[in-house]
Amino acid sequence: MSAQLPANLSEETVREISDARDEPEWLLEARLEALDALDELDLPDVIQTPGRRWTNLEALDFESLVDPLNQSDETVREAPDDVVVLPFTEALDEHGDLIEERFGSVIDLEENYLTALSAALFTTGTFVYVPEGVDAQDVKVRAEMNSRSLFSHTLVVTEESSSVTILESIASGEDADEDRYFSNLVEIDAGENSYVQYGSLQNLDEETYTYTLKRGDADTYATINWIEGNLGSRLTRSDIETELNGDASETKIVGAFFGHEDQHFDVNARVWHQAENTTADLVTRGVLDDEARSVYEGVQDVGRDAWSTNSYQRENTLMLSDESEADASPKLIIHNHDTEASHAATVGQVDKEDLFYMVSRSIPELQARNMLVEGFFVPVLDEIEVDEFRDDLEELIAARLQ
Repeated sequence: MSAQLPANLSEETVREISDARDEPEWLLEARLEALDALDELDLPDVIQTPGRRWTNLEALDFESLVDPLNQSDETVREAPDDVVVLPFTEALDEHGDLIEERFGSVIDLEENYLTALSAALFTTGTFVYVPEGVDAQDVKVRAEMNSRSLFSHTLVVTEESSSVTILESIASGEDADEDRYFSNLVEIDAGENSYVQYGSLQNLDEETYTYTLKRGDADTYATINWIEGNLGSRLTRSDIETELNGDASETKIVGAFFGHEDQHFDVNARVWHQAENTTADLVTRGVLDDEARSVYEGVQDVGRDAWSTNSYQRENTLMLSDESEADASPKLIIHNHDTEASHAATVGQVDKEDLFYMVSRSIPELQARNMLVEGFFVPVLDEIEVDEFRDDLEELIAARLQ
């Protein structure tokens, strides 16, 4: 089912956004095509069981959430000199031909209602270009959201035998007394034998509804690794995906979430094995307290030509209260018999015997519980190779426990 088109969204609105940014005609046309498609597009698929829809995206009131002409953010970008890291508007002036070629090449902008809405309205985002042979570390993008709605688009292009580590964070700036909506599309086009590590940390205020789709296309011998941390927003829909289209390409998707009060996390990790000798590893851990809820879907799709595939997935959720709720749906879709694959998911509560043992050793019960939660996240934290990202995530987890 598609969402109702906001009354304040029209062709005139889209043209005003594009004109204010002095965009080329091809980008305006892409925006208008996305706008025209909205009436026919559905919201993203959600897991359903008879009589129940696990995440109710249809309840989102886009009429009140979307204010396209008053988007505001404060974004700081840091990068070494040998890599291009620019706001989208500046990048269009300096690298317009490359952006025109790659924009919308990894994510179909008309894939669903929310991707098209974002493509039509985005006003912020980052272009990252890593030339051939360049090893770029410590690319940082720190953003604050200061408006009722904010739409962002990021495009990463790495040439042959290059590498880059990107750390992105999004938090709320000005205090809001109304609901907000944040949308973030990220496309990664990883060239032959290139390496991309993309870390994203979302800690928006709990008046915000969040939709993010991050997808990478890995060429021959390329590696795309994702690190995704979600602690903020009232409702989070997060899709992290990699298409392994080149022989011997690899991906790792590491995810962590921690919900409390009435937060809702709909977290998805998907990998498509399309070529030979590809490898994927999906690791997600989450904690829920109070009346928080999580939904997880992990998909490993092995194509007919994906000979000698290795694909692994594990997801674990820990519930700290009887009122919290978690569902998990790991899936293997295998069309090639030359495959080594596994998947597992667990949902449970803090081990009472472990807790009793620690309390019996004079550790206060709350401190003991917090120590067990911190220990629960260790397998995910150990997978994070970037010290700064791991430290930030540990600090946010500790703050949530307090």
